[in-house]
Amino acid sequence: MALAASLHLHSPLHHLRFALPSSPHPPPPPACIRLSAPCRVSTAPLSAFFGDCLSVSCFLCLKLNVFRKRHRFSCTKTRRAASASTSIFTDVAEKIVSPTREKAQADTRTVVAVILGGGAGTRLFPLTNNRAKAAVPIGGAYRLIDVPMSNCINHGINKVYILTQFNSTSLNRHLARTYNFGNGVNFSDGFVEVLAATQTPGEAGMDWFQGSADAVRQFVWLFEDTKNSNIDNILILSGDHLYRMNFMDFVQKHKESGADITISCVPVEDRRAPNYGLMKINNKGRVLFFSEKPKGDDLKAMEMDTTTLGLLPEEAKRRRYIASMGVYIFKKDILLKLLRWRFPTANNFGSEIIPASVKEFNVQAYLFHDYWEDIGTIQSFYEANLALTAQPSSFHFYDATNPTYTSPRFLPPTRVNNCKVVNSIISHGCFLRECFVEHSVVGIRSQIKNGVELKDTVMLGADYYETEADQEAIISQGKVPLGIGQNTKIRNCIIDKNARIGKNVEITNLQNVQEADISVNGIYIRSGITIISKNSTIKDGTVI
Repeated sequence: MALAASLHLHSPLHHLRFALPSSPHPPPPPACIRLSAPCRVSTAPLSAFFGDCLSVSCFLCLKLNVFRKRHRFSCTKTRRAASASTSIFTDVAEKIVSPTREKAQADTRTVVAVILGGGAGTRLFPLTNNRAKAAVPIGGAYRLIDVPMSNCINHGINKVYILTQFNSTSLNRHLARTYNFGNGVNFSDGFVEVLAATQTPGEAGMDWFQGSADAVRQFVWLFEDTKNSNIDNILILSGDHLYRMNFMDFVQKHKESGADITISCVPVEDRRAPNYGLMKINNKGRVLFFSEKPKGDDLKAMEMDTTTLGLLPEEAKRRRYIASMGVYIFKKDILLKLLRWRFPTANNFGSEIIPASVKEFNVQAYLFHDYWEDIGTIQSFYEANLALTAQPSSFHFYDATNPTYTSPRFLPPTRVNNCKVVNSIISHGCFLRECFVEHSVVGIRSQIKNGVELKDTVMLGADYYETEADQEAIISQGKVPLGIGQNTKIRNCIIDKNARIGKNVEITNLQNVQEADISVNGIYIRSGITIISKNSTIKDGTVI
């Protein structure tokens, strides 16, 4: 049966309408299909995944991807994205060079993605006090879970499971609003399903998730379900990383190498190496040794000559380690064997499953050359957000060919009255009045009043508005309205959602305190960064 449908992405600064033909053979590509990006002010909500369009959204994403690849429009960006990551095989240096001919692509129907919603997120506290790590806002308008979800959608992977456990309410709500592929009649076999930690009969079934591998093990029966009968490969992803990656290139290299397991990796410098799983590989790209977060002599033993990966000598001297990104692909039968029979008590992939598998299975490395950041700590979260304001930035959300999707909020454009804004990102739905904003990220629905100076600050925004009448009533009661009050000065700070900061406040940490908790007032300091926690109130005249 022929099907005609359309995909419509819309926000105040984004507009694309693309009709899928009813004919089984698509016509030649149009001269220009353009999704215009804003000038660092707004984001692209996924209105295509809203309302009646939900039932066909997965089908449309897959078809649009196939259409783009078939006709090879936007070929420059597509080729650049494809060359961003390269597998390491018979000659490592040769594989770093971008291919000059189009290669076969793996079948997206044979791949299912499993996104790990994250553990307790203690290193991101207090941002994770009431939300899962994957639900932490980033870039002014997105949540961390939007990154792996968008990477899947943009490259045709339409079977996705998300494993959740800690503080999952806001994450579940966001996923339901943004990525509901199954509302009403569904024209494809795609799905997005949240798998919450649960208890089952038997002594073993009384435990919650004990780690990443244990979380997958508890739902491993799903991979043998009828709807997953054609699945050959299982993609394991983290929900708290920032990067843009073509997962199907990753899958294709996995197939070409004949690997049982493939690990995506990046070269890292000495100071970051102890924070990651490190590996040593041979000139065939096979992983010989894997060590999870080694220290001391164990760390030293994981050094490699990374010039063999194509790095220049000066860069190779600085980045002497190869770190796992926590992005894996397993053959389905191998993963089932590992979790059920070979290592039935292992709880984690990085510290147990992968190091042991290296000795018995064909584990290959896949070198990723583009930007990647693990948002695992307050400092990495803060730095990754502010890095988005750089000119040019190492990562940005303004990619028309590979957009980052998020919840469709339908907010108005930001209103700026007599302000000075320097090297900053202002999201949509904000009100800025006679203020100065420099090197900062201002999230949705933020309100910044007269005389405010905001510098080196990540402001996550608000979940709702207060009208001028509401604010006047609140002030008349001696309380603090939503947003930042008049003549307040803020530096080196993270302001969580719905914070109320009064007039004439100073948040500058002049004494350079590195760690502190003033939990009664919702104020924390981590790595010298002041954090105003969600729903907190800072009274007029407060100095921090």
